[in-house]
Amino acid sequence: MEAFDALGADAVVVRTPEHLAGVDALALPGGESTTIDKLLDSSGLREPVAGLVRDGVPTLATCAGLIVLAREVADGRPDQRPLGLLDCVVRRNGYGRQVDSFEAALTVKDLPGGAFDGVFIRAPVIEAVGAGVEPLAEYDGKPVLIRQGAIWAATFHPELSGDLRIHQRFVES
Repeated sequence: MEAFDALGADAVVVRTPEHLAGVDALALPGGESTTIDKLLDSSGLREPVAGLVRDGVPTLATCAGLIVLAREVADGRPDQRPLGLLDCVVRRNGYGRQVDSFEAALTVKDLPGGAFDGVFIRAPVIEAVGAGVEPLAEYDGKPVLIRQGAIWAATFHPELSGDLRIHQRFVES
């Protein structure tokens, strides 16, 4: 919310399907993917959110948000149901546990201003992407920022870097 507010975007918190009225973009944040999965069901948001993403509403998904959108979660819980809208296979906590969190300078395709400081906190690893997915940044040979149509997805937390360039590009797209 703070990143979008700083850019002058009119951001609202969505907790019920009614909050989606008039929304012209979505941001699916980090957190704990299995908890988000359960909240999508308990709030009644699973199908309305999936419908908006399917309809091409611009969507920015970070960390757990990427896991929620993925086609497949390689190590997901048996009851975890990703939305299957982003053509990738992802592994939760792929870089390790909380103590293994790190920052890395990333080269982001077509992002002026030099390297972007990626903040990886219990970050997922994208193990495979489909033909329609464009990698925009990589770390250690794996994509960490991807785009598929109107979906932007990052394994890291761009909102924690203090650098709004990725959010700005998303807002402008």
